[in-house]
Amino acid sequence: MSFKLAGRTIEKVGVVGSGQIGPDIALHFAKFFAPSKTPVVVVDISQAALDAGRKRCEKKVAKGVEAGAYTEQSAKETIENLGFTTDYGMLKGAGLVVEAAVENLEIKKKIFGQLASIVGPETILASNSSHMTPDVIFEGFKSAGRALVTHYFFPADRNMLVEIVPGAATSPEVTEFLMRFYEHAGKLPVKMGSRYGFGVDPVFEGLVILACKIVEAGMCDHKQADAIAQKAIGLGVGPFTAMNLTGGNALVHPGAAGYNRHVMPFFEAPASMGEMLKAGKPWPAAGRDEKVEIPETMLREIGDLFMGAFFAFAADVVEAGIGSIGDLDLAVETGLVVKPPFALMNEVGAKRALETAEKAAKRFKGIKIAGLLRDQAKAGKPFRIPTVFRQDYGDVAVVRIRRPAVLNALNSGVVSELDSIFKSIRKDPAVKAAVLTGFGTKAFVSGADIRELATLKTPEEAAAFALKGQETLNLIENLGKPVVCAMNGLAFGGGCEIAMACSARVAAKGQKVFAGQPEPKLGIIPGFGGTQRLVRWTGFENAWPILRTGNPISSQKAREIGLIREEADPGELLDAAIRLARDAASGATRLPAIPKGPVPVPAAPADVDIGHLSRKIDEILRKAAVDGARMKLEDGLRHEAKMFGECVKTQDMKRGMENFIKNGPKTNAEFVHS
Repeated sequence: MSFKLAGRTIEKVGVVGSGQIGPDIALHFAKFFAPSKTPVVVVDISQAALDAGRKRCEKKVAKGVEAGAYTEQSAKETIENLGFTTDYGMLKGAGLVVEAAVENLEIKKKIFGQLASIVGPETILASNSSHMTPDVIFEGFKSAGRALVTHYFFPADRNMLVEIVPGAATSPEVTEFLMRFYEHAGKLPVKMGSRYGFGVDPVFEGLVILACKIVEAGMCDHKQADAIAQKAIGLGVGPFTAMNLTGGNALVHPGAAGYNRHVMPFFEAPASMGEMLKAGKPWPAAGRDEKVEIPETMLREIGDLFMGAFFAFAADVVEAGIGSIGDLDLAVETGLVVKPPFALMNEVGAKRALETAEKAAKRFKGIKIAGLLRDQAKAGKPFRIPTVFRQDYGDVAVVRIRRPAVLNALNSGVVSELDSIFKSIRKDPAVKAAVLTGFGTKAFVSGADIRELATLKTPEEAAAFALKGQETLNLIENLGKPVVCAMNGLAFGGGCEIAMACSARVAAKGQKVFAGQPEPKLGIIPGFGGTQRLVRWTGFENAWPILRTGNPISSQKAREIGLIREEADPGELLDAAIRLARDAASGATRLPAIPKGPVPVPAAPADVDIGHLSRKIDEILRKAAVDGARMKLEDGLRHEAKMFGECVKTQDMKRGMENFIKNGPKTNAEFVHS
């Protein structure tokens, strides 16, 4: 069988190299492609490496079954979909081949030369290089237009991050396809510029080299350095522990010379790293439950050095144009399991961020201080870290909300970014229509930031919050250009509300849990138009139980009641939305407008069993929905905002918020109906 996405068909995937990372890359592919039965082939010249790679995958899948990451059936299908061979000829017919051999330029060039004689002219060829740029790897390669770097992070089967690094000759279509493919496959693809080490590794490897130099200077021991780095910048594991887990000495030590030439003079291989590499020993690191004693003065002094160098390395990547602030923050946080650097700079303040960077540069020769750090400290303002992005496809602007860690949840920052972007779209004469979507395949927008809602203390404050959000949704609804919502996953609460502000909605097919207004489960009612737009798009009778129970509906049910226009195959969703938006703009397709006047309300709306939910909140919700339906839409929205404010007066809003923050969405709040 085969897999189709964005006009390409993939009938087979290849991975070259069954060493440290190749089997993990192949395992991710095998799991993703198992439903379509698209085979994944691992090729290596060493049978022993292939046997070890197969055993590694089987062991990981077995552990995955125990942890619930695989069902017995999906585990069986994944392993069956994975082949290991010494025969390069088995890669014939592959649509994508990822080379994951050793970091040796001569070997990489030899592999790609061999692949060029086997695979077809449309096959995408990628190198999982940690340092070498595509322009170096594919220099003189006749098919460089279909070649680039896809840099995975440890462990490659589970770490979401993949840096996508096109070369000067790489076709934009190839880059765009891989960005969409990896997103669809459950990864976080981030496009980075073609410089030695790309975007994330200079940050990580810089911290490792810094840790070595700190220990070599006698400032602390290895275990203390690990623990201080964790505390100072929020690393999941310390730099020495990370090196032990990944076998990183063999990459970081030789890579330091390249960083020294291409990034900054600070990067030079520490003597201790060369010694450890030669000895083949792991770094001293604390055991799982071992407590490391750190004097307070040591924590402050060395913590500032780690934090300052962290800021300097990240700022250099951005200033060099390798990655944007938004991309680098997300990539570093995801790939390294650490606090995002620019968000941390905002947390400590621009002035202190610069001071710590200068402190690190003064202590360790060769650390560069980027001009943007000095400029930000002088301005005294936080860095702008975008989470909403616009990309134009001809005359259609695609707006994507990208907050994968919280399933694209809305907060005030996201709403503000949406407002700014849609205002720019409204003014842009080259743009005839827009598509609004979310990142990934799990959620369009999972809802609103509950912690932000929990800070609302008075009815007036809550009503103003709702009206502010409604302004942006009203902007989208009345943009003067068609806006199609491509609902790539579930849409709860504010997510459903923002979708309903669009001209039309299309959804990824087959979502059993898709859309809903779960606010009553939190002790509140919708505030961004949910009680008003849902009844107008679907009819009062259909909207009534959805609003009052807070229970979600499937994508099929949403289509049946008119909430969405159509379902599309997940891989074709974005293209379908762009086509619809363009057709609507040209007049080829007419999109029905939401009724702006009053809509029919039954004299006696149907009884609905609300179970454990607050009867007090239900009373407020019923008043918002019934009274609002009898008004013009603009008046109904203002009425809803006022009713949203009324929730703050209740005990049940406080109970609902506290329960969600403490226990999550699966535990019912104990409402007192007042």
